[in-house]
Amino acid sequence: MSCLNYVSPGLLSIRKLEGQSYVGLRPTTNRRLVRAARRIKLSHPVSVIRANDDREASVKSSGMSIEECEAAVVAGNAPQAPPARPTPAAPAGTPVVSSLPLSRRPRRNRKSAALRASFQETTLSPANFVLPLFIHEGEEDTPIGAMPGCYRLGWRHGLVEEVRKARDVGINSVVLFPKIPDPLKSPTGDEAYNENGLVPRAIRLLKDKYPDIVIYTDVALDPYSSDGHDGILREDGVIMNDETVHQLCKQAVAQARAGADVVSPSDMMDGRVAAIRAALDTEGFQDVSIMSYTAKYASSFYGPFREALDSNPRSGDKKTYQMNPANYREALVESHEDEAEGADILLVKPAMPYLDVVRLLRDESALPIAAYQVSGEYSMIKAGGVLKMIDEEKVMMESLMCIKRAGADIILTYYALQAARCLCGEKR
Repeated sequence: MSCLNYVSPGLLSIRKLEGQSYVGLRPTTNRRLVRAARRIKLSHPVSVIRANDDREASVKSSGMSIEECEAAVVAGNAPQAPPARPTPAAPAGTPVVSSLPLSRRPRRNRKSAALRASFQETTLSPANFVLPLFIHEGEEDTPIGAMPGCYRLGWRHGLVEEVRKARDVGINSVVLFPKIPDPLKSPTGDEAYNENGLVPRAIRLLKDKYPDIVIYTDVALDPYSSDGHDGILREDGVIMNDETVHQLCKQAVAQARAGADVVSPSDMMDGRVAAIRAALDTEGFQDVSIMSYTAKYASSFYGPFREALDSNPRSGDKKTYQMNPANYREALVESHEDEAEGADILLVKPAMPYLDVVRLLRDESALPIAAYQVSGEYSMIKAGGVLKMIDEEKVMMESLMCIKRAGADIILTYYALQAARCLCGEKR
């Protein structure tokens, strides 16, 4: 079985055929197909997809008609077919035992790669990934020491190039995180809603280059705060809730005005989803979605991220607003509130240590569920791979599959580009 596949210039030949991905394809040399493509005015290469690479051995035709073939079979002169394969021999010393009286043997459905693929319950696609990107004001891309393979990207060049690479392997969703210069930081984080700030400029640039890209933004004050907290810090160490929400609404509107598709409050202030929804609607941004960081835990897995943005709290911690890692039922309280307030997507962060919470929200809500494979998860897998303690690629793909299996519809992961290349059969 085969079909034509039309591929944009420079893009790996990968398309779907009856729900399956076929990869590593080469342009066809069949002149008839090429002429057909020219007749329908295709300017880019044509590829042929085949279900497998086996070539049928040439079988000499008997020249008999269908009726003659059927008559021969009826007369007992059926043509010969290869014999059934013999039963494989067991190794010497294998005990001879009676078969167990089992009516159900689950291994039957796992006995070949084809059967395993047929019954696979969870699949990953590049469309499931949101690629987090760190941006800064500089021209050069600078490596992030604690996150090998990740960079602070120059917003005018490196960012655009990284998005191009992502789109080439089917990723069309990104989320932006800015590193803000210290002189622009303040106790109230006013730079967060500067409409000519780093994030709004980056959004406008990406939308100009790639109008159909889906841009998620982070709504929180920590990158803009001189105190390093997600909200306004009072002198007694208390994070001020309602005053912070006021600032977040202005930040979300500024991002929407620049062209953001999804604003993502990660601050964990009470009531912020309803307030942001009202602010967006008032300004005419009814079509801008809200992805709420619903169950964001006060986790130790965030360390490398805070290095990337230089956003560590200058004092105290975030335990008064982010959730206690020991709590499970509390996630239901947060999810019910966010859903009632108008969230379009519910997010769990981190992902792998909190798969039970991902499943909980999946079972309790009809909204799309997102999970964030955070910097600590990414860096641990990277480190294990560098030390040859694990197979990085296999562990990467298994971890993402487990997050999807737990119930996540989309996964924010620094592995998005590398994983999408694996799914597309492309080597790094």
